Amino acid sequence: MIYTVTLNPSLDYLLTLDSLSLGALNRSTSDHFLAGGKGINVSQVLTELGVPSSAFGFTGGFTGQEVERLLQKNGISTSFISVEGETRVNVKLRAAEETEVNAAGPIIDALRFEKLKAQVKNLGIHDVLVLSGSIPASLPEDTYEQFARLCSKSGIRFVVDAEGPSLLKTLPFRPFLIKPNHHELAEMVGADIHSLQDAVKHAKTLVRLGAEQVIVSLAGAGAVYVSDSLSLIANAPEGSVQGSVGAGDSMVAGFLAALEQNASIEQAFQMSIASGSATAFSDRLCTKQQVESLLPQVIVTSLEGGNEQ
Repeated sequence: MIYTVTLNPSLDYLLTLDSLSLGALNRSTSDHFLAGGKGINVSQVLTELGVPSSAFGFTGGFTGQEVERLLQKNGISTSFISVEGETRVNVKLRAAEETEVNAAGPIIDALRFEKLKAQVKNLGIHDVLVLSGSIPASLPEDTYEQFARLCSKSGIRFVVDAEGPSLLKTLPFRPFLIKPNHHELAEMVGADIHSLQDAVKHAKTLVRLGAEQVIVSLAGAGAVYVSDSLSLIANAPEGSVQGSVGAGDSMVAGFLAALEQNASIEQAFQMSIASGSATAFSDRLCTKQQVESLLPQVIVTSLEGGNEQ
């Protein structure tokens, strides 16, 4: 089973407008409430691609109840820990440009943090834990490092999609997969990245530091995959970008879903890019049909052998 952790989930209020004028009355053309948060996005895309998952994290108040209801409605198992206060509401405005207003989440005390760690301790060696998103200010800065240590001791495979310092601290514990974008990779290694080949070169640094597998997204320029024995590059499919929210999470989900369905690494990487692109080309998270329609456009090339998939 794949488990996702979202430390600071949200109830996302998505508003679409023809135009946005500050200081004036604006009317939306459509609006939707969605369950939000990076780990939650991974769970939702996994479900869409036919792979079950369970969502961990913290929720509070009536907004937290709505997040759980929306997930359960879509067939996602949830095991959130209840906290005092309300799960945050994030407002996402889509007009000529994309604007987000993200609220602060509730305070999470030490007792509830320990409850989440206990949930992780109970996972098995065949499970995968996805650690994704920001760490709330009320939790320790080394939260992901603590989870990584727990997973390492228990033999649980874990995935990290987090900001540079939090991600780097998990590398000694051998994460199964990490997924920085090229800006985050550049910051972590202290070097500019101008091409897929640059990304491959510097992703290998993260492999040497402990990551088993690294996927680096370069938006419209494509993506790279690196492990200690394989380096792959791939193009991004053609399409009109509607928004970036959830694209990276969809890449993680696409990769894991393909592996769960016994695909090769090359096929999983291809699915990862198609899933991320399908979300970027949509006003919501991708659908299976959208992903499958993009798959033929994604050409995966091995830098070692030059083989294509």
